[in-house]
Amino acid sequence: MAYQGDRTTGFASPAADNIEGTIDLMAAVLDLRQPSRYPVRVEGDALVGRGIKHGDILVVDSALAPRAGVVVVASVGDELRVCELTQRPDGWWLRPSGATKPVQVDDDTDVSIWAVATGLVRTDV
Repeated sequence: MAYQGDRTTGFASPAADNIEGTIDLMAAVLDLRQPSRYPVRVEGDALVGRGIKHGDILVVDSALAPRAGVVVVASVGDELRVCELTQRPDGWWLRPSGATKPVQVDDDTDVSIWAVATGLVRTDV
């Protein structure tokens, strides 16, 4: 049930004309109705420098093209990682902000980028 500011008991609020409508996180804000968008829960603090903490939920889109500076979900060998994608003169790299070494994205490594982060939901404030 959504909060309806115009349905309160007691005196009517003088700010009733300024009450916003309900916020639909699923459809309007995060647009999770698109089949290419899905939530991913973050484990670990590798991107705390980007403001992404353990337990946060990233909204990712597998249809977006990765570009330098974005946060991506990537497969490195047999593990999934959330990293920042950077470009250097010698190629593309996955870079966490933690102590883990960057990983080069090229034909010689077992790395594939699955999705680009488009939003962040934090439930623990």
